[in-house]
Amino acid sequence: GFRHYVVNSCEFNSSKLNDIEYTESYYYNKLEYVRFSSSVGKYVGYTEHGIKNAERWNNGPEVITSRGEKERYCFRNVGVFTESALTKS
Repeated sequence: GFRHYVVNSCEFNSSKLNDIEYTESYYYNKLEYVRFSSSVGKYVGYTEHGIKNAERWNNGPEVITSRGEKERYCFRNVGVFTESALTKS
């Protein structure tokens, strides 16, 4: 069978919004074909199919939604993660 999945991640060095990077990666059969990165601010395609999706998503509402995920998804949870890690070390 074929496998399609999306991985959302937040990488951070501190709880400051500028130190956080949000990524949203799309995979098909273990091959990443398109990615949104908050540091780039748009989708980038890595395969023919990914390039087509990136172009469409960068011209639609998807890119605006993804740009807000850094603050909505990452920033909201970074404090929880850092507090939990610091209290256990």
